[in-house]
Amino acid sequence: MLDNLARLRRYARVLERNAAHADDLVQDTLESAWRNWRQWRPGSDIRPWLFGIMHNRHVDHVRRSRPASELPDEEWARLAVPPAHERELQLRDLDRAIARLPDEQREILLLVVVEEMRYQDAAKALGLAVGTVMSRLHRGRERLRQLMVEYGGAEP
Repeated sequence: MLDNLARLRRYARVLERNAAHADDLVQDTLESAWRNWRQWRPGSDIRPWLFGIMHNRHVDHVRRSRPASELPDEEWARLAVPPAHERELQLRDLDRAIARLPDEQREILLLVVVEEMRYQDAAKALGLAVGTVMSRLHRGRERLRQLMVEYGGAEP
């Protein structure tokens, strides 16, 4: 379970957009997994199970509070880079574009593209049909391309 800690933290950081909240989400996820370890089927990949728990925790949190529309000023200041660093600027634009995606598209993109999960595993983690995962992934990629063009003409 702890072998997946870095992946869980990375995913939580994007979902929450706040380091402290992301760490809380990871802790909640691991506590829940520990309490409910009997629900995991030994021999199966633990990642979809853990990401599924994290997804459900995040959805519960969003339902209880209004989602942040943007990073706080101090987070943007921390992410600022000198204008001469083209790659860093592209990454900043990509981060902003990803943040503008609808939650369901952003989650699928992160699981399939960043975490390299199979469609079936991402579907299992999020409680969706595989076709829904594929559709959301396609729409998310297209929207991401559009946003990146808006930000400066570069496609991801």
